[in-house]
Amino acid sequence: MARTSLETAEVNRRLARLSAVDEHIAATYPGARAVRQPVHTCYVPANKVDADTVRLWEREALAALDRDAARPEDLTEILGLDAEIARAVHPRVRAKLQNSPVEDLRIDFEDGYGRPGDEVEDADAERTAGVVAGWLREGTAPANFGLRVKSFDTPELRARSVRTLDVFLTALLREHGGLPDGFLLTFPKVVDVAQVEVFVEFLALLEQQLGLPDRALGFEIQVETTQSIVDSEGRLALPRFLRAGAGRVTGLHFGTYDYTASCGLTAAHQHLAHRACDFARHVMQVSAAGTGVFLSDGSTNVLPVGDQVHHGWRTHYELTRRSLEHGFYQGWDLHPAQLVTRYAAVFAAFRDSAPAEAARLAAYTSASGGAVLDEPATARALAASFVRALDNGGIDAAEVEQMTGLPEAEIRKLGRL
Repeated sequence: MARTSLETAEVNRRLARLSAVDEHIAATYPGARAVRQPVHTCYVPANKVDADTVRLWEREALAALDRDAARPEDLTEILGLDAEIARAVHPRVRAKLQNSPVEDLRIDFEDGYGRPGDEVEDADAERTAGVVAGWLREGTAPANFGLRVKSFDTPELRARSVRTLDVFLTALLREHGGLPDGFLLTFPKVVDVAQVEVFVEFLALLEQQLGLPDRALGFEIQVETTQSIVDSEGRLALPRFLRAGAGRVTGLHFGTYDYTASCGLTAAHQHLAHRACDFARHVMQVSAAGTGVFLSDGSTNVLPVGDQVHHGWRTHYELTRRSLEHGFYQGWDLHPAQLVTRYAAVFAAFRDSAPAEAARLAAYTSASGGAVLDEPATARALAASFVRALDNGGIDAAEVEQMTGLPEAEIRKLGRL
């Protein structure tokens, strides 16, 4: 046996101090959640939500595709897609719009809704809960849905925010009989950790009063103030927000226009591609890495309507591709016609990178080497890209196996390791 200079007991005594670190890391950074992240969130003002809302988005998105991009060649002309990729993407976009166009929907009681008065908001909260219960009975509810409450940054709106949530949940549980899967809340304009703490206390109270399991109510934090990036004492705010969320925070959603306005940018420079937004998004990434909290990019208010359809589509497509390149796999959509370019961008981005990623993944799993020597973490990322495409309809299992040499089950296993 080799001789050593350090006594084993002394080595073990010092290393034992790291056990607390191991426990903290395991609790704080549990890794990716075993649930699918939607590629978008649609925000619809509460006063415009009715039984036909989801079907309306489907009809209008398909109508836009049929009217302005009926052929694969149109995607090439309008968006600049490679002809071969356009031929693969176009039928997939159509199928997605026909089968499950809305993956996530928020009933908006905040900026998009305004302040109509207490009686009106009470009525809309109760009515939209009934709408959601109807979707659930009919099987037409999106896989993910919920509501955005008013923020806590304005004193006179705080009680209104809590009351709207209370009215909605009370009515939903009365009509549906329980909290449905995929239900989420969005908490906007957070400027201080105390707001998160108080919101969490209200969620716990509602769970107690409504007979819900502990931590049944999760929520997303909207990152749309400078104070949600750097707090008043010069610290990064988001790690503290996540801790205050007590395991309830499921996502961080960027708010394009409130954030750029809070940075002092003029309207002409308030857009997702601004470097100020890049800084905020990088802080979001670093803060959420390893926590299992999903990241979502914001929206563009350049809509594909009227005589600006092509301009609106190009703007939305390019910004969505940019978000994907920066590791933001979800974003906001404000108009049904944006679903065309949402899925065109998601599918095209995958198909652009798939051949090279498949070759690297095949080389890694066969241990045959290749021009790029990938680490296990990169191999997981390569597999995760295929898992995302399988889940959102950008590729099917037969194509995956043809490209990588791996069956779907193996791809999914590798993407989770």
